[in-house]
Amino acid sequence: MEKSQEVIEVLNDLVMINNDRITGYERAIKELKADDSDLKSLFDEMIIESQKIKSDLAHEIQVLHGDVEKGSTEMGKIYRAWMDVKAVFTGDSRHTVLANCEAGEDAAQKAYKKALETDRLPAFLRELLTSQQSTLRESHDEIRDLRNQYA
Repeated sequence: MEKSQEVIEVLNDLVMINNDRITGYERAIKELKADDSDLKSLFDEMIIESQKIKSDLAHEIQVLHGDVEKGSTEMGKIYRAWMDVKAVFTGDSRHTVLANCEAGEDAAQKAYKKALETDRLPAFLRELLTSQQSTLRESHDEIRDLRNQYA
């Protein structure tokens, strides 16, 4: 396979995991109770974070003359759907919602780990992905810490 095509596929898999992440947090917001406005704000921030990451990935894909994926990871090779790692949201408790979000964040971390194992990534893209992974790791840890408060 041509190197640039392989790189485009890796980047598109990460676009799709971020699409899943956006959908997951949108879904989580719908399941929140009225008094969970703090979580709604946090989840809105996570959505914006993934939109920025997607934009950066899309730019690199276009530079490589590739088409940016619009779908989710059910079509991807790196990792399966962000929110399907756990059962659907029940909205029963903050802990449940946060635990499902953490499972999704774990999936994103695995996707980035697998992408970074690709030996054909140029150094500048490896740096970009490492930075994105770090940003997502901080979000993961924030979700985990919140979940632990409600265990």
